[in-house]
Amino acid sequence: MSANPERDVTEDVDFVTESQSGEFQELRRTHRSFVFPMAIFFLVWYFAYVLLADYFHDFMSIKVLGNINMGILLGLLQFVSTFLITAAYVSFSNKKLDPKATAIRERLEQKGVK
Repeated sequence: MSANPERDVTEDVDFVTESQSGEFQELRRTHRSFVFPMAIFFLVWYFAYVLLADYFHDFMSIKVLGNINMGILLGLLQFVSTFLITAAYVSFSNKKLDPKATAIRERLEQKGVK
């Protein structure tokens, strides 16, 4: 959301030039520094689960507690990891990305107010 909702600055800003600015490039670099490693981690974890389920039936059928086996436990951990990654991203975004994005937005709004 714009801090100044009644003023449309889209005509006053060269977004191509702004996207090449050091400030915006730093924002993108910060975003990628979290997203790419986390995506790789999750995909490795997910495919490890799929491969275990497909090729290691004996391991996945090990009873852990009552009728709960390793397959069910690891499957439920897939959901847990998804929620943890989401929570980590929200925290990272609030601390690292949002302040940088807000600074860029405010600078562009001030530039367009002239």
